[in-house]
Amino acid sequence: MPHIPKTARYTLGEKIDAVFADTIELVFVASYAPKEQKAAVLGRAIAKLDLLKFFLQLIWEVKALDNKKYVALSEPLAEIGRMLGGWSRQAVARKETPA
Repeated sequence: MPHIPKTARYTLGEKIDAVFADTIELVFVASYAPKEQKAAVLGRAIAKLDLLKFFLQLIWEVKALDNKKYVALSEPLAEIGRMLGGWSRQAVARKETPA
């Protein structure tokens, strides 16, 4: 995250990078998870995404990220959250419906 000041880059910036990577990993794992496990993995991915959005808001509130960059990052994350929520609801419905 080169556009973040050095004071925040090695604290919140690294944390954001790690949580972002964890989120991507969980979404990938969910795409290959069996039906019985998909909803649980998606729940973990949604929790990680919420944590990512929290850290992003925190870094914006301490003025380490300007408004334009915050909006450019937060809007796609909100859309991803909606997509994961729909996928999760679908996975729960499939899990509860007997085959």
